Amino acid sequence: MVTIDHDAVLRARVLLLGSGRPSRAELVGAYRVLAEVSPKAYVPKLVDALLALRHESRDPKVDVALAAEASRAARRIEAGAPNRAERLRRALDAYQASLFALGRRAEGRAICEELAEAGRSEPLASVLAEEGRFREAAELDEEAARNGIPEHSFWNMVRWAANLEGAGLHDAASTVFRELLEETRREAAEQRTALAILTWELVHFSRMREIGGDGAGAAAARCEALSVLEELATTGEPKNWSCILGWWRTLFVLSGRAAEPAASPESPMPPFGTELGWSRDVRDGFLGMLPGLEAEAARLREADRLPELVDVQRRIGIRAAVREGDRPYLFEERFTPYFDEGVTLARRLPDNPARLARALTDRSMFLVAARSFEPAHADFAEAVALLHDR
Repeated sequence: MVTIDHDAVLRARVLLLGSGRPSRAELVGAYRVLAEVSPKAYVPKLVDALLALRHESRDPKVDVALAAEASRAARRIEAGAPNRAERLRRALDAYQASLFALGRRAEGRAICEELAEAGRSEPLASVLAEEGRFREAAELDEEAARNGIPEHSFWNMVRWAANLEGAGLHDAASTVFRELLEETRREAAEQRTALAILTWELVHFSRMREIGGDGAGAAAARCEALSVLEELATTGEPKNWSCILGWWRTLFVLSGRAAEPAASPESPMPPFGTELGWSRDVRDGFLGMLPGLEAEAARLREADRLPELVDVQRRIGIRAAVREGDRPYLFEERFTPYFDEGVTLARRLPDNPARLARALTDRSMFLVAARSFEPAHADFAEAVALLHDR
C-alpha cells in the first residue's frame, strides 16, 4: 500500500497552479507526487516532463536514469489511453539511445526489442546490423515494409537493401534498390525530386550490380547516370532543392563498408546504409579510428605504397563525411582536398584503372553534391571510359 504524503501533494498542486513558471526539474518533482494519487491524469505528464528534462541534460548517467524512469512510467499508462503507444515509443527510444551512449549494449538491445514489439523496429534493425546480423535486420526491414510501417522512402529502402547486401543476398538487395530507383526516376521526370539524387542512386546501383557479378547491369546503370549528369551539366537542376547532402553522404559512406572490419557482436560497426540511428558508442568508435588511419596513411606515403594509401585515404574521407558531410556551409571548400588527393594519388597508378575510376567517381558524386555539374560530368565520363576499357 502506497502512503500518501498529503503535504507533498498540496505543495505540488500549489506549484502547478501558481502564477510562476516552474522549471522542468520542478515539474518532474510535482508530477512524480501527483502520479501516485491521480495516475490517469499525471503519469502521461510525468513521461513528457522526464523526457523534456533529459533533453536538457548533458550528463549521460543522468540521461539514462531519466529515460529509464520515463519508460517505467510509460508502461504504467493504462491500455487504450490517448497517445499511450506514442509515449511508450518515445520513452523507450530515449532509453535505448542513452544505454548505447554508455556502451551498455546488452541492455540497449533488450530495450530495442521491446521497442520493436511496441511498433518501432528501426532501432533494433540498426543494432542487429551493427553486430553483423544483417539477415535478421533485413527481415525486420521486410516486415516493416509489408506492414507499411514506415512508408517506403529512400532511407528505408536503402537500409533494407544494405542489410540484404550485407547478408550476401545481392540479387534480393538489387531488387529492393531497383524499386527505389524506379520510383526516383518517376519523381525526377515529374520534377518531384532532384536529378542529383537520381544520379547518386544510379551510381550506387552500378556498384551493387558490379559486386553481384552483373557487369552488364553495372555498365547500363553507369551509362544512364552519365546521361543524367550530361543533362545537369547542360541545363542544371530544373528546380531548386533544399539541402540534399544527406542522400549523398548515406550512399558514399555505404560504398565504403567492404573496406572496414567485419561487424560482430564483440566488435560492432556502424549500420551502413542509414544516415541516422547509429549507436553513440559505435559512432564514436568509428570516428575514433581516424588518428590510427592518419598515422597509417603517413607511413604508407613515406614508403610510397600508393595502392594501400589510396584505400586508406578513402576511409579517412568517409569518416569526414560521417562527421560533417551534411553541413552545407563551406561544403565544397572543406571536402575538395579529400577527393582531389584521391584522384591525384590514383593517377600515379597507371596499371590500376579500377582505383582511378573509383576515385573519379567519388569526386564526381561529391561535385554533384556541391552543384558543380560540369566538372562532375567530366570526371564521371573519364571513369566510365576507364571501366568500359577494362
